[in-house]
Amino acid sequence: MSDPISLALPHIEKLHAYTPGLQPTEPGWVKLNTNECPYGPSPRAAVAIRRELADEGDLLRLYPNPKSTPLRRFVAGLHGLREDNVLVGNGSDDVLNLLVRVFGGPAAATGFTLPSYSLYPVLVAINDGAISAIEFDRSMKLPVGKIAASGAKAFFLTSPNAPTGVAFTNAELAAVLDRFPGVLVVDEAYAPFAKENAVPLLARYPNLVITRTLSKAHALAGLRVGYALASTAVIELLDRVRDSYNVNRLSQAGALAALGDTGYYDAIIGKIIYTRDYWVGDWSERLGWFIYPTQTNFIFAEPRNAQNETGPAVAKSLYDFLLTRKILVRAFPSHALTASFLRISVGTDDEMFAVNKAIEAWLAK
Repeated sequence: MSDPISLALPHIEKLHAYTPGLQPTEPGWVKLNTNECPYGPSPRAAVAIRRELADEGDLLRLYPNPKSTPLRRFVAGLHGLREDNVLVGNGSDDVLNLLVRVFGGPAAATGFTLPSYSLYPVLVAINDGAISAIEFDRSMKLPVGKIAASGAKAFFLTSPNAPTGVAFTNAELAAVLDRFPGVLVVDEAYAPFAKENAVPLLARYPNLVITRTLSKAHALAGLRVGYALASTAVIELLDRVRDSYNVNRLSQAGALAALGDTGYYDAIIGKIIYTRDYWVGDWSERLGWFIYPTQTNFIFAEPRNAQNETGPAVAKSLYDFLLTRKILVRAFPSHALTASFLRISVGTDDEMFAVNKAIEAWLAK
């Protein structure tokens, strides 16, 4: 009998899976490492889900709407588009995976910047695809010419960027779209926290795809809902490779209810932005830390110790110290640009004060 492992495709044997942020199961942690919303979702989402579970959950025996049609229609209305400009996925990760299926592979390079979302190379590797990676320098200036000349059929660009939080203007994105012959995928996971988004560019550029998630601003990470906005031709291609029932019944109901509660989320997003800007200003001015200008729900900061030193060892020292205080943040030691930084998700006021108190204790130590 053959060893099943020996039957796997050769490129799978070399594959390194995506590494998610730590997910503690015991209580007492301040969890600021995966950019989840610190506040609960709209109460309407829970009501909608309970409605689906009424009559002893009888509706759960039925398949969900295969195309998430009511949700597609509502998302289209939010953005001034048509239903056939929208695809709904099992989180935006599902949408990104579909895009790689359509446009990537061994004979078609997929591009992305470094640093950016570390799932991109994993999705490309799953499809045994070729990679065209372009490095940012510390200025985080968008390398328009290099993207245009990358040779990629599809290029993934997070805006605002993860993990730095730096946003790119529509003028900068248009400069890429004017020169790049492939499909530009603008991953707008953090768009609700930003000053500008790329939706207005869709009317001018058929090679633009925008992806969104309800995991960040809408506090629905546990439901796994995201979507793509694109031309009807691109959406039709994505539908060809999409699983028939890729978004479950409860997720569709909860997402639809949440997206309808704009007043609730406007208040939450405003509070997160206020908290974010307060601590960016405080740590920059009082502690002398370099922090990238962020338009997200996280802060990407370069810690400076009591000896006025920065660097990977300093970042690790603070990361480890916070861990002893049961505070989780995210470190990115594998890339030269990010190794001396920590990414801190914006939490509640109490959580941010706990982080600050721990930082002060670290400095005193």
